[in-house]
Amino acid sequence: MAALSEQEQVRREKLNALRALGINPYPAELFPIDTHSENIKSEFKEGKTVTLAGRLMSRRIQGKASFAEVQDSHGRIQVYFNRDEICLGEDKTLYNEVYKKLLDIGDIIGIKGDLFTTQVGEKTVKVKSFRLLNKTLRPLPLPKTDADGNVYDEFNDPELRYRQRYVDLIVNPKVKDTFVKRTKITNSIRHFFNEKNWLEVETPILQPIPGGAAARPFLTHHNALNIPLYLRIANELYLKRLIVGGFDGVYEFAKDFRNEGMDRTHNPEFTVMELYVAYKDYFWMMEMTESLLEKVAQDTHGSTALPVGEHTIDFKAPYPRVPLFEAIHTHTGIDVSEMDENQLRATAKSLGIEVNDTMGEGKLIDEIFGEKCEHHYIQPTFITDYPKSMSPLTKEHRSNPKLTERFELMVNGKELANAYSELNDPLDQRERFEAQLTLSEKGDDEAMFIDQDFLRALEYGMPPTSGIGIGIDRLVMLMTNNSSIQEVLFFPQMKPEHKAVPLSEEEKLILDLLKKESPVALAQLKELAGLSNKKWDKALKSLTQNKWAKVSKNDQGLWVETAS
Repeated sequence: MAALSEQEQVRREKLNALRALGINPYPAELFPIDTHSENIKSEFKEGKTVTLAGRLMSRRIQGKASFAEVQDSHGRIQVYFNRDEICLGEDKTLYNEVYKKLLDIGDIIGIKGDLFTTQVGEKTVKVKSFRLLNKTLRPLPLPKTDADGNVYDEFNDPELRYRQRYVDLIVNPKVKDTFVKRTKITNSIRHFFNEKNWLEVETPILQPIPGGAAARPFLTHHNALNIPLYLRIANELYLKRLIVGGFDGVYEFAKDFRNEGMDRTHNPEFTVMELYVAYKDYFWMMEMTESLLEKVAQDTHGSTALPVGEHTIDFKAPYPRVPLFEAIHTHTGIDVSEMDENQLRATAKSLGIEVNDTMGEGKLIDEIFGEKCEHHYIQPTFITDYPKSMSPLTKEHRSNPKLTERFELMVNGKELANAYSELNDPLDQRERFEAQLTLSEKGDDEAMFIDQDFLRALEYGMPPTSGIGIGIDRLVMLMTNNSSIQEVLFFPQMKPEHKAVPLSEEEKLILDLLKKESPVALAQLKELAGLSNKKWDKALKSLTQNKWAKVSKNDQGLWVETAS
């Protein structure tokens, strides 16, 4: 265990002092809450008795009286502690010792009191009694503002925020709004589907064959059966089995897993909503998608138009329909519709796109579109009619046998949804799988496996069906105006945490100065720190040894900067 900081040590001493007073800092029995901060403000009634609980977030102690703020799941409310109201007898220990000396910011307390309005009009709870519900052992990283208006100790480092989301949610209340909206979005989708009597289902996450998408899977091993299993990359093939089984419409909010790179729009674990409806085609699915996204935007924002970065995106139907080859021709000036694999590879290279010999026609076309076209489609746009080589699970186009009845919905320069008229010809499906096997033999580790059981299911007959997959994380990013997927996941995947090295107060001071300006002249930094020579030398040496900071020399002298 790492050495405790001075504040952590003090809190543990207070913990022992509370126990010495006979106070259990972690009581087992329930605390009977009957309201919350938001409700108090919206339904305020002078003199009403309320019971609430939350974290102590600020205090202004003035002798025998104190104003404080308590934060619960709905917000903050001011509370007023008066020694003689809390301690009716001669014994004032509960206020003088417990409240004033042994409680800390961040502690969770339960309060019973009466509502009143202060002279400045602040709705407040006058505390009649309080109870410690949890003694916290780490101080919260609450921002502090000095006399000059400079803000210190803001909890805004992305890596720390994602790694310690529990702290992020406490000290950055706006973060919670993102996740409240996420639930509103998924609830809106469910309501839309349930009204149409489509059934929400669950399908296997551990699969013997990773099917339904072209992606690199995670592999594990089941000891009892002595077989390899894969974390699913998609749930498509299982949902289609249910259509074979006789359901008219099924959907699933699925956790999928892909063993691929991570960036601002990709996490190895992500959420996709997949829907399959019998007796429909991709034209119907486009219209359904427009109606769905209109509803989601309206339910989330009260409008179909919403800000996303520097753009305003409007989900009001209808959306443009642009064939894939037309999009490529528009943005490159090149017609690739009749090109073979070698011509496509040469074209991609001429456009400065990195390709290799494992890529087949489909992947080459996908790379050209992704690099040269995708980013142009800011407003919702259906890119339609993909070639067969790109769409092994899609029905052949009714007017062009080289193409398939597929669309991808592009919004803000990224794919949001992928949909087909589903291939239900078992012989054609087998041929498509075999073509994928050829790609696999060439070295494409994202090529699809042949799922013999799925082929068997198709041989029993699947009605004409249309299906769609919508990336929920990306949809939430759009609907909450976030540019990073990590902002819409409670706990995004992170690289392993380096063992924390406790910092001295002097080291923290220097780092705080470097956060404001880096690099900075060493002499200037030393002057700003105001430390003795001994403390300065010790602190800077420790920071450089532990790679928090680095010192470099140029023509202008020695400079200090934060280590990358």
